Amino acid sequence: MTPPIKPLSAPKMAVRTAVILFIFVVIFTGLLSGAYLWTKSAIDVAAAEEKMKLVDEVLPRNAYDNDLLKDAISLPPSPALGTEDVSTAYRAKRAGQTTAVVLEAVAPDGYAGRIHLLLAIGTDGTVLGVRATQHKETPGLGDYIEPKKDKNKNRPWITQFDGLKPAEIEERDWRVRKDGGRFDSVAGATVTPRAVIKAVRKAALYVAENRETFFAAR
Repeated sequence: MTPPIKPLSAPKMAVRTAVILFIFVVIFTGLLSGAYLWTKSAIDVAAAEEKMKLVDEVLPRNAYDNDLLKDAISLPPSPALGTEDVSTAYRAKRAGQTTAVVLEAVAPDGYAGRIHLLLAIGTDGTVLGVRATQHKETPGLGDYIEPKKDKNKNRPWITQFDGLKPAEIEERDWRVRKDGGRFDSVAGATVTPRAVIKAVRKAALYVAENRETFFAAR
């Protein structure tokens, strides 16, 4: 006759339950870690591709031969750049020599709030390209700072900065024509371009004032 199975005491039942839960947590954590490691590479590649798509709009790939995203500089929050957090700048090089820097800037005074920008600045202070990467400007009015939304497809508004050297242009000229400056704007939508124009100038001057940080050989 089989002896009756004695039920576990409360303390032993608690220990058994705790062990089972621990084993379950270990297995589940292992599965999650494995899935993360398995997908991390693909996620990193996708993120890098998205960054490069933006960079390509301000600096063509034939302008450098290094791995741009791996030559990064951390920049502290800066009023000149309009940044409130640490940001990243990327150094473009050809044959080991720095040819340009790609960095972020923010125009804090857009019509509908902050306008995030990406700029490429050459070693001589020339603006090589500018793009708005994030904003909330009025659709159909202030959003013409984006080439794809600009009605002038032949020469989008944002390309007016290309080839200019802010350090060599009087500040009074660095304005929209309505304010006596050199930059075109859309009638009834001048708050947005004013903000962008000012932010681009400040960012370019910031690079010029910090040449050692951006262009010193290392």
